[in-house]
Amino acid sequence: MITTIRYQEKDYKIDLSKPLDISIPLRASEDNVNAWYIDAPKITPVVDGDWVGKVSEGASTNFNSIYFNPHGHGTHTECVGHITSEFYSINKMLTQFFFKAEVITLHPIQQDEDWVITKELLEKALTSTTNKALVIRTSPNPKTKIKQQYSHTNWPYLTEKAAVYIKEIGIEHLLIDLPSVDKEKDEGKLVAHKAFWNYPHEIRFHATITELIYVENHIADGEYFLNLQIASFENDASPSKPLLYAIL
Repeated sequence: MITTIRYQEKDYKIDLSKPLDISIPLRASEDNVNAWYIDAPKITPVVDGDWVGKVSEGASTNFNSIYFNPHGHGTHTECVGHITSEFYSINKMLTQFFFKAEVITLHPIQQDEDWVITKELLEKALTSTTNKALVIRTSPNPKTKIKQQYSHTNWPYLTEKAAVYIKEIGIEHLLIDLPSVDKEKDEGKLVAHKAFWNYPHEIRFHATITELIYVENHIADGEYFLNLQIASFENDASPSKPLLYAIL
């Protein structure tokens, strides 16, 4: 189904029947992607006495409870409420869901014992500074990212200058295939989160960070339209399903 989108006084055509899903599904498995030192998610049928909410065990419906953490168990979108003492809900902060985005692939560079994404890497990779969303795929990009166990791995992260640059070029929605834009063990400094949200002064409440995406290799770098879908959680973060649409 081809439709026309009006963006910055220009018309773009996309095919709504051909979404490119860059989310990681949540599974009740030890192979589910995992970060932040937590157990695997659980999906279990409700048990009430002799009744088990499972059709294969005699119930009329499957009736499961799901136990998971949005930050550690899969693709999620968060608002500034992730780092504030005041409560801010992603369900209230994110009120628009379609954005023009650029997908870029970056190979982090080594600094001491860390691998980092720098401002210079971003400047070389970006072809436009007019988009509202940025999708970062890190290289290498094996399929095993969808089940990676990230705890204690010191994953790559954004430098503070890189996060400031992303903010300054007007990116409001940042998506990345890592558990965090910040260093795993940074003593709670969260310099990239704070720089992107401009915290604590003149906070960009509408801006979001989406982590633990997976952009398959067949998706080329370039410009797309992004549909950033979240569940209606009154929480700082929600599991999310970002979809890309190629521009025709």
